[in-house]
Amino acid sequence: MATPELRKLFAAFAMAAAAACGGGVEPTGDDVTGDDTVDTGDEWDDRLEEREVDYNAALRIAALRLTGDLPTLVEIKAVADSPDEAKADVYASILRGYLDDPRFARQMFAFWQDTLKMGDDPELDSAAAFAAQVTVEGRPYTDLLTAATGTCPTYDMGAGTFTAADCQNGVTVHAGLISHPGTQRQFFSNMAFRRVRWVQETFACTAFPAEVVDAVDLGGTALYTAPWPFESVAGLDTGGKVNFRDLSAVACANCHATMNHLAPLFINFDDAGQYTGAPAVIVPVEGSPLATFADYLPEGEVTAWRLDVPTPDLASLGAAMAADPAISECAVARVWNWAMGKGDIVDTLATIPSDVIETQVADFRAGGHVFKDAILAVFTADDFVKF
Repeated sequence: MATPELRKLFAAFAMAAAAACGGGVEPTGDDVTGDDTVDTGDEWDDRLEEREVDYNAALRIAALRLTGDLPTLVEIKAVADSPDEAKADVYASILRGYLDDPRFARQMFAFWQDTLKMGDDPELDSAAAFAAQVTVEGRPYTDLLTAATGTCPTYDMGAGTFTAADCQNGVTVHAGLISHPGTQRQFFSNMAFRRVRWVQETFACTAFPAEVVDAVDLGGTALYTAPWPFESVAGLDTGGKVNFRDLSAVACANCHATMNHLAPLFINFDDAGQYTGAPAVIVPVEGSPLATFADYLPEGEVTAWRLDVPTPDLASLGAAMAADPAISECAVARVWNWAMGKGDIVDTLATIPSDVIETQVADFRAGGHVFKDAILAVFTADDFVKF
């Protein structure tokens, strides 16, 4: 909303423009506030207030999102012909039917292919199939991060059914999609940093740096903004092959303070997504040597999801992420953007202020993180049914 100083400036411009056109008109009546400024209000608040509830318009969009088809004439008439006080309940009832329709499984499979950036290959599709199965069956969203079994199912698009199967990539204790062979294969890279980035962006909805505090001047060209001790990442002087403590141009550790505490958990997966029990990713320096723990962290440091949240293995990483409030907010935000026709929340910077979805996020957490319930909550929210 414009400040009083800006309103005065806008008023001055308005009067000058009027005078220039020969009108010489000054604001009067309701156009003038007590301090002789024009009270224009907030344009976007005004536009939001102008919206009206239209359940039939919302039904068309919801049907296409949730089933891939337009609503039937019977459904359209059910909403249109119901009394105003009953329209919300009729609309919600139809949506519940969509969520139990086999077509919903097809839509969720496609949604998760896009969200996970994986698909069109049986192994990669099994990741989207698992996420879709968790959604369709009304299981907790946190299963995507913690499930120890059944994480490599197949999906029959014609029947809209899932067939459970365990992943077979050498992992002792699986952790949902985090240990999935398709994930590890798809995001194989130098030092496993693409895997770390995928975990962060997919489930926390933000790019690195993941943890930011007030900047600290360490005497270099760049400022340090991570909460971790600067010495917690490896440098050439600690035995690492890459100097993550460099401050000559940018502070590498701003991102790598978090990244380096995560990456060692993923370095033992090879380019086929198989767990080898030994480092299988290389360091991009002369000779392309295999990475070691010392390339990320100095002796005495431990792997962690965030500062003061140690995670010695993938199972504990999944549990720590499942307990992080940022993960549940990200889940609801992704549904919100999908419902509203927005792009990927990270790739297109289509971020959502927390207060916009706070009700849906609170209900999601209180209801046991059931993603299917979050979808219904978003598609029945005031912001979705108003136009």
